[in-house]
Amino acid sequence: MIIGIPIYEKVDLLDVAAAVEIFDSMRSKAPQLGVEIVLTAEKAGEVMTRSKVALTAPKCFDEVPTIDVLWTPGGDPSALNALMHDPKRTYLDFLITRSANARLVTSVCEGAMLLAAAGLLDGYLATTHWAFIPCLKRFPAVKVAEGYPRFVVDRNRVTGGGISSGLDEALKIVELLTCYEVAQEVQQFTQYYPCPPVASVIPDPTSYCPLDDAG
Repeated sequence: MIIGIPIYEKVDLLDVAAAVEIFDSMRSKAPQLGVEIVLTAEKAGEVMTRSKVALTAPKCFDEVPTIDVLWTPGGDPSALNALMHDPKRTYLDFLITRSANARLVTSVCEGAMLLAAAGLLDGYLATTHWAFIPCLKRFPAVKVAEGYPRFVVDRNRVTGGGISSGLDEALKIVELLTCYEVAQEVQQFTQYYPCPPVASVIPDPTSYCPLDDAG
């Protein structure tokens, strides 16, 4: 089972790292799946995240012809705009071609914008980072979930809310791929029992889309 994570310059670090941590734990708890986690990019090599922490993509897009679980991370608005409006459509076409035979097509945070731009959320219920809800609503064929769910499952599409939501979403994907008991084991191994030291509420987004001011 190949879990493919296409990364790019200014990608959100936790969008990638959270998924890798959870899926790597699944690999050890369910070895029968033969899980391989593949970070891939347009060009193999070092990719700098928005947090200025470098990731390495061992394989370029052409070296990953098939993917079973496609995990699409979010990133800086300028990076999203570049990928969404790239005349070569390199990233979007990768999403389209690899999703065709994927068991699950997923995104976390603003990664939903990339799936939506590729037409892969048309007719599906989806969510994204709260600040990007107005952006997602610009795609009329996408059914935007009410409120701010940590993740949404609609058939073989799984979309997550902002950044840290990727932990919950990835854990749910573990359950979908294996069973509840294995997901529990992953939860225990990663000690994912969140109890944040602060409390706040998510602001109501306006009609403003963060992509509008990003070059």
